[in-house]
Order: sequence, then structure tokens, then C-alpha cells
Amino acid sequence: MDFRHLGTSGLKVSEISYGNWLTHGSQVEEEQAHACVRQALEDGITTFDTADAYASTRAESVLGRALEGQRRESVEIFTKLYFPSGGSGPNSTGLSRKHIHESINGSLTRLQTDYVDLYQAHRYDFETPLEETMEAFADVVRAGKALYIGVSEWTADQLRAGHALARELRFPFVSNQPQYNMLWRVIEAEVVPTSAELGIGQIVWSPIAQGVLTGKYMPGEQPPTDSRAADDEARAGGGDLSGRLTDDTLARVQLLRPIAGDLGMTMAQLAVAWVLANPAVSSAIIGASRPEQVTENVKASGQQLGDDVLAAIDEALGPDIERDPALTKSPPSRDFS
Repeated sequence: MDFRHLGTSGLKVSEISYGNWLTHGSQVEEEQAHACVRQALEDGITTFDTADAYASTRAESVLGRALEGQRRESVEIFTKLYFPSGGSGPNSTGLSRKHIHESINGSLTRLQTDYVDLYQAHRYDFETPLEETMEAFADVVRAGKALYIGVSEWTADQLRAGHALARELRFPFVSNQPQYNMLWRVIEAEVVPTSAELGIGQIVWSPIAQGVLTGKYMPGEQPPTDSRAADDEARAGGGDLSGRLTDDTLARVQLLRPIAGDLGMTMAQLAVAWVLANPAVSSAIIGASRPEQVTENVKASGQQLGDDVLAAIDEALGPDIERDPALTKSPPSRDFS
């Protein structure tokens, strides 16, 4: 496993991190979830990402139990807040001082830790003054409950405004967590250059496009019965999986198979290696419902893709590549990714 700095901070993270969005607490049994985490650790992953909204807080609890007994300094634990995590009160969502205070305490309890390495705003909150949000994050850092602060799916302008306040308040704002993969490149035009200027690293989710880039979905055929596309709960949980399951897109994805084969890689490994080829990416988040999926994806670490390979990928996917920066997820949606 190779390691990278998180933005320009001193924190090193495994360039492939493990996330438990839908895969822990709802989609798989806890015993299987623990097996995936154990495999991630064995394969060299040290960075684990979750959120209080995933499976209505159960994902955090499962991750906390799965990491029980690990030396705390040997792993990096990331979590997020914004969406409701089981409560129904008027302050059960967003980035108010009250919600941040209550959410960090709940997350630490469920994760069985005194602090998280990175605490992230899951979306931008248009109903709370940004100054209030950033001051509350500063308090979290000063209290020793989080070492660094990050965000998810913020636009370039939002990143710039948040970073300016973080500098004023003297706490480390180091990361953004956007969706990014061969098919979804909306961060490249604005978010990536702004982040580079500010020293913000990208922790990207959905590098294999919810399984689409693995090649397991075939044009004109029903999804495999054990796949996310065949799972009603997973399809309803977030992301644009249905929109990617068109015959045209799936046919183009199959053009990646010989490219991966020539490199001695699986299509999933090619997809993860493609994300990691972007120097703006600090870490790519993978999920899994089986330990062997973890091991397969981890083999993408350290792989180098030449310019000819990158060009061949672009040619294969052609018009199915989305680049519109206006599609960065703001204002917030019910997508809990």
C-alpha cells in the first residue's frame, strides 16, 4: 500500500481507504462487515471513512466494533455529519453549532474513540451562516475531538470561503470528498484547481461508479442477483446508479476490458488506478460486501497508467463522460454518499 499526504497537511493516509456507506449495518451482516475491515487492515489500508447518516448511525457502530483492539495511532478514522442520523427534531440536520456539537459526541461514542482524525461536513448548509459552522468546527478541533476538518461535495466558491474562515480561526481545513471516477469528472474544471491552490486534498468516493466500471453489468442483461443494482435498498440509498445502467453506457464500459487485460489488471483495478493517477487525489474510497473485493481493489495501489492508456480510456467512454462543474452536489440532496 502506498501512502499520500492529505492535501498539504502532515497527515498521511493510505491511498486506498475503506468506506462503509451502505455496506455496513444494512446491506451485509455485521460478521461479514468485520471480515471486510480485517481484510482491509491485512491489505495495508489504514484509513477508514464513515458517516453518522450511514444506516442511521449503525455503520459507525459497526466500524467502531470492527476496529476494536487496533492501536489507535495505527489507523485514521474519518466521519461526517449533515444529514439526519435518526433524530427527527428541528436541529437534527445541517451544520448548526448545536448539531455539530451533538453529532461529534455521538460519533465518538459509536466509534469507540476519543477523537477522529478527520471530521467532515457532508454537504454545504445554506440555512446556517458559514461563520457559525466554521467556529463550531474550530471548537471541535480545540477540544481535541477532531484533528482535521474537511467537507464533502462543496463547490469551488464554497471551498474558498470556508478555507478563508478556517485560516482566520487557525484550524486545519484539509480535504474535500467528492464523487470522482472515469464517468464522473465534474470536479476537474473548478474544484480541483481551487483545492490545489488552497492545499485541499480530494478523498474521492465511488471510484468504480457503484460497480458499473467493474464490467459486471452487461448491456441487454439483468443485473447479477448479488449486485447493488439488484438491491432495492442500495439503489434507493443514493448515487446515480440507475442512470448509468443504460445499454449505451454499459457497452462503452465493456470497451475498457481489453485495456485492463493488456495491463494485467481487472476492470475494477483499472478504475481505481485511474482515479489515483490524478495527483489531486489523496485517497480513493472503496467499499466491499466480501473480503475478496477489498483485496482485488487494493492491488490498484502503486499502479502507473501511461498517457496512452489514459487516452484510450477517454476514447472508449467518449460522450458518456460527465464533466459539467455545475453538477457538483450543491445544494444538498438526500444522497448520503
